[in-house]
Parts: sequence; C-alpha cells; structure tokens
Amino acid sequence: MKEKLKIDIVSDVVCPWCTIGYKRLEKAITELGIEDQVEIEWQPFELNPNMPAEGQNVQEHIAEKYGSTLEQQKASQQHMTEAGAELGFTFDYFDEMRMANTFDAHVLLEYAKDFGKQTELKMRLTASFFSERKDVSKRDVLKQALLDVGLNAEEALAKLDDEEARNEVRTKEGYWQQLGVSSVPTIVFNRKSAVTGAQPVDVFKQVLSELVQE
Repeated sequence: MKEKLKIDIVSDVVCPWCTIGYKRLEKAITELGIEDQVEIEWQPFELNPNMPAEGQNVQEHIAEKYGSTLEQQKASQQHMTEAGAELGFTFDYFDEMRMANTFDAHVLLEYAKDFGKQTELKMRLTASFFSERKDVSKRDVLKQALLDVGLNAEEALAKLDDEEARNEVRTKEGYWQQLGVSSVPTIVFNRKSAVTGAQPVDVFKQVLSELVQE
C-alpha cells in the first residue's frame, strides 16, 4: 500500500486567496482522479494575530496594512470575485465588511481534524465570512458552522476556553513561521516541497503528478 501524499495547507479563514488556492488544488486532485491518494491537513496562520475582538473595517485595514487605495482594493476584490465564481465560490464584498480575529476558528479547526471534518469546517467558515457576511470570531457563528458540518458544538466550543488547545494552535503557528512561511496560502507536499499562492490548476496538476509518481 503506497503512502498517501501528505498536503499541509497553511492558511487563514479570512484569506481569499487561500480559498481560491484550495479550490484550484481540489480541482487538480479531482481532474487527476487521485482523491484517495492524498491527505490534506490545514495548518493555522493568522493574517492579523493582533486583530481586536470588534474587528476592523476591511477597507481601512487593507489600506493600513498594504497601502492600497480604494480603487486598487475594488479592482482586487473584483478579480477575486471572478476567480471564486469560476470555482463555484461566492465572494460577497461590501463596504461595511470587517476583518475578524480568527484565533478561535483555528482552535476549532484543530478539533475538527480528529473527526475528519477539517476541510468541511474550513470551507464552512470561509463561506460564512465571504459569502454570508458573518463575523467568524463570534461564538454563535462558530457554533452554527460546527452544527452545519455535523460536529458536537458544545464539546468543540469548550475547547475555546481550554488553555492547552489554545497553546497547541500557537505552537503550530510558530512552527510554520519558523520554517519561513510568511504568506498564505503555503501548500506543503510531504513536508519537503512547497508552493505559495493560489497557483493555476495546471501548475497544481503538474506538481501533484510528479509527486504521486515518485
């Protein structure tokens, strides 16, 4: 029995290119017909670890962090919306949109891993944020996402107050940062090689083909 190709996706719930990157990777895997030969694990990365609980207006935030003008932001959002639509994902950008703190979401994604529901929860949270205008730092939103993917919401939410579970996420974040991961998505294959950014489907197909044949 061949070992599965392990794919670690270092990403954040509120990162649009992470969603696009994953969707393209997924398409590449499906088109190659190797779904049963790969194992995907999501690894935590906070784009904004110091984001306060109340969040920050996205336009303000992007202007402050990247110096982008409103016109540049609108063009970029349009680009992402189109890229998402091609992959069947809806980006619903709006002027009052707020960037959220995602630490709790990462704690829950660790919990979901044990039940084989990590990718499902990740996509659910991403859709909550980008498609449904929800604040993914709020417990009621997190609870609904857990229920939507069939997880035990009470047990999962208890992890948010568990210092050990919180420290595990911090440790993992630190691990990937020490390896030099500074932008997401970073997609790591068998912990040996990595691709950054939302590459085109063909690029992923080429990388996957080579790795699966090894």
